[in-house]
Amino acid sequence: MIIDEQAEFRSLLMHHVTTHWPDAIIAAYDPTAAGHLPDEFGGAGNDVILLGSMHGDDRDGVDVLARFVQRKNFPPVIYFGTADDEKAAADLHPDAHFMREHLSHDSLIVGISDVLLSNQRIASTSSLFVGDMRTGIHPLIKGYRFMRRLGSTEHSGVYLAERESTHLKVVLKVLRQTPEHGEGVGAFDRFLQEYETIADMDHPNIVRIYDLGVSDTHAHIAMEYLDGGDLRLKIENGMRERDAVRFLRQIASALSAVHQKHVLHRDLKPGNIMLRKDGSVALIDFGLAKRVRLEVAITDKGEIFGTPYYMSPEQGHGGDVDERSDIYSLGVIFFEMLTGDKPYKGGTAMGIIYKHARAPVPLLPPRLSRFQSLINMMLAKKPEDRVQTAAEIEEWL
Repeated sequence: MIIDEQAEFRSLLMHHVTTHWPDAIIAAYDPTAAGHLPDEFGGAGNDVILLGSMHGDDRDGVDVLARFVQRKNFPPVIYFGTADDEKAAADLHPDAHFMREHLSHDSLIVGISDVLLSNQRIASTSSLFVGDMRTGIHPLIKGYRFMRRLGSTEHSGVYLAERESTHLKVVLKVLRQTPEHGEGVGAFDRFLQEYETIADMDHPNIVRIYDLGVSDTHAHIAMEYLDGGDLRLKIENGMRERDAVRFLRQIASALSAVHQKHVLHRDLKPGNIMLRKDGSVALIDFGLAKRVRLEVAITDKGEIFGTPYYMSPEQGHGGDVDERSDIYSLGVIFFEMLTGDKPYKGGTAMGIIYKHARAPVPLLPPRLSRFQSLINMMLAKKPEDRVQTAAEIEEWL
């Protein structure tokens, strides 16, 4: 169902939907000509509501959105707003949110598809999504059978899928290009170049890459499905000293191999280190997302992009980073694996960043004192005072 007073906008949305799903059944509703929907309207019979911001002079689109999202069992709502109501609409958490002046066909289709999948809705009166469920995980990426969505961010969706040709379980990561957050197609080219470098590596502690693809509006990566959870959960459950040392060896070995290819990880943290059932670890999440964020590490509002708990001092202050920044992040992880606690904490991101740059390196408990010199070298404030290569970590151990 499409709701908006502007006939041209309703027609535009209808065109986008029917271009991709020719059999979709669409109800277009003009709230000014037909009157505002009654309070008891429950959206029954609709798989998704496409709600525009224009409802006449006597009603605001955000008010209508607020009514819809508060109702139980209401269909998912995708809101099309303006810069003026962007924050107010975002605070209501619609299932998806677009700027009506800056719509692209592919991003809209991907957005609708993600909403339907996350709400486990398949159109009952048409083949709106049935075909995509059979032929692929994604309306723009064919050859994979959808199993479930693992997560999503502002710019990407991550899915568990099965490659149809081999029945191999994979993790499919789909990155969507948005003009306000990217650098054009060239950014995706660089993104794929980094992953192509990783795909060519045969290292037991680096995630295996099976497939890469790019278009003007999205890129995708099919990679190894790591079913042992992430290192973050392992730390939360408590870790033995020998396991912490074993994981450090494996991560350092992987970093050494990656750095030899002149690739930085840039966002090393326990959530980006996955475990296999055999107990080995694998690095994941290299590439563009970190590159773009860290080149503008601190905004004019004092906000930080990335994970301040694991950022090197130079990274947190927007300076140039090299392999030694990854080594610092690994030092933070090693401290956390040994103690179960982060070396620096604070009430704000900027407070944590300040401590990384100024606070002394924390001391390990006496029972772990033999690792203090390594922690000191990995967490040195100045890059030149640190362990210079990941290979040196292995040598020290």
